[in-house]
Amino acid sequence: MTVLRIGNASGFYGDRFDAMREMLTGGELDVLTGDYLAELTMLILGRDRLKDPGAGYARTFLRQLEECLGLAHERGVRIVTNAGGLNPAGLADAVRELAGRLGIPARVAHVEGDDLTAAHPGCLAAHAYLGGFGIAACLREGADIVVTGRVTDAALVTGPAAAHFGWGPGDHDRLAGAVVAGHVLECGTQATGGNYSFFRDGDVHRPGFPIAEIEADGTAVITKHPGTGGFVDVGTVTAQLLYETGGARYAGPDVTARLDTVRLTQDGPDRVRVEGVRGEAPPPDLKVGLNRLGGFRNEVTFVLTGLDVDAKAELVRRQMAGALARTPPAEVRWDLVRTDRPDAATEETASALLRLVVRDPDQETVGRPVSGAAIELALASYPGFHVLAPPGRGAPYGVFEAEYVPRDEVPHTAVLHDGRRIPVAAPDGTRALAPVDAPPLPEALPPGPTRPAPLGLVAGARSGDKGGDANVGVWARTDEGWRWLAHELTADRFRELVPESRTLPVTRHVLPGLRALNFVVEGVLGAGVAAQHRFDPQAKALGEWLRSRHLDLPEALL
Repeated sequence: MTVLRIGNASGFYGDRFDAMREMLTGGELDVLTGDYLAELTMLILGRDRLKDPGAGYARTFLRQLEECLGLAHERGVRIVTNAGGLNPAGLADAVRELAGRLGIPARVAHVEGDDLTAAHPGCLAAHAYLGGFGIAACLREGADIVVTGRVTDAALVTGPAAAHFGWGPGDHDRLAGAVVAGHVLECGTQATGGNYSFFRDGDVHRPGFPIAEIEADGTAVITKHPGTGGFVDVGTVTAQLLYETGGARYAGPDVTARLDTVRLTQDGPDRVRVEGVRGEAPPPDLKVGLNRLGGFRNEVTFVLTGLDVDAKAELVRRQMAGALARTPPAEVRWDLVRTDRPDAATEETASALLRLVVRDPDQETVGRPVSGAAIELALASYPGFHVLAPPGRGAPYGVFEAEYVPRDEVPHTAVLHDGRRIPVAAPDGTRALAPVDAPPLPEALPPGPTRPAPLGLVAGARSGDKGGDANVGVWARTDEGWRWLAHELTADRFRELVPESRTLPVTRHVLPGLRALNFVVEGVLGAGVAAQHRFDPQAKALGEWLRSRHLDLPEALL
């Protein structure tokens, strides 16, 4: 077989339930992957495990497999998933029990060694990000289903590709090509028109899930099953390539892929060829994601309607000040969100939102004193007083942190269907990460008339989270647009357009081959998504906000 066809049926825990069946029945596949893990998911599974030591994996996967295991067996499709979460051995046992009950001969293996929680007291979950060679070992030994815990999202693709083509740890360029393909696949329909700036270019009512056709040299074609919704073009693939990345070096446990070497070309309808990817030896250390409970959080959202919004907000702040001072929470944050408009045709569009968020290690501090004080204002505050929802007792929130450990401290192990255990060796060579030299910028557009207009008329964007940081990838649709964007959208201009970044470190990375800029904003998400530091805690819409900001755009581009 010259091409390995790898499809993805899940981009997160809670993705479309029917996707596994759709992928197995919609066309030819060799391997079907499912990505169920994110930073927040690990915290959720950690809390599940507190209640039940036998829990800690994505139960949705089991329910999907109950409907689809027979299909996969009939069609000879192998399944690789990180749904094992915090308990890959437990999920592997559950899959074996399911296969036995259904009378389907399935060899089930799993990968372990990522769980470092015992070495991190106080953490609900501490897991190293493993690469794909444990998966490869399971597949080479005949596994039909491979269950992992915390591996990198791209490892679900690099593992099967390495097993199929016989790649070793030194095949950096080939592995880098598979990493890029895996990164495109990992978020499912985000590669086929979902969450895409130019979604009106195609029918995204129900996007199909993506497929990578991988060749022996690491080249890949991104596509989808015929007849499924959505669309695949250079733009949808570019958007996903920029998602949750940083600079030109995209580091992983198997290889560091050079995103500045990626070449994308349209290879036919719903087909994008990804080639030219260069790889380097991976870093010497592995990333470890640490999830712990950060304390308790409570929120009250006051609705301010009509006239005198600022004065009404000030009155509430003064009225709540006494209660907040008696038992002061560790953190108090007020945000006035001006969703109101003058002479509004509906009450809702005449209303602004005043949000109070409090955090503290003690639940009682953020509970009754805050909620009670807010409710007591019901008949004694601004005209039209009401809140979006009754305040509660305070709920726990999580904190995500990352650290790095030497590879030899992580016992990466493939556990085969027959019980044999195969240690997965670390790569012989490693290379410490370093930034690349800034590439030359294209020639600027000649001077000409401009007019104020939204950035999004000439550029797409996709944004996301990595712990407390956010990235915003911005790309131009044309060469002329790139000549303007590369010179206009500097880090300083980004700070002007996104005011909350003005006091934070903002790094701009230039990727000319993708006609793209990638901005990393450090600390904008506080302690990560589970801490709900800002209105959009995963920065999912930060890029779309940026696209809506007005700049002086050359009329030649409009």
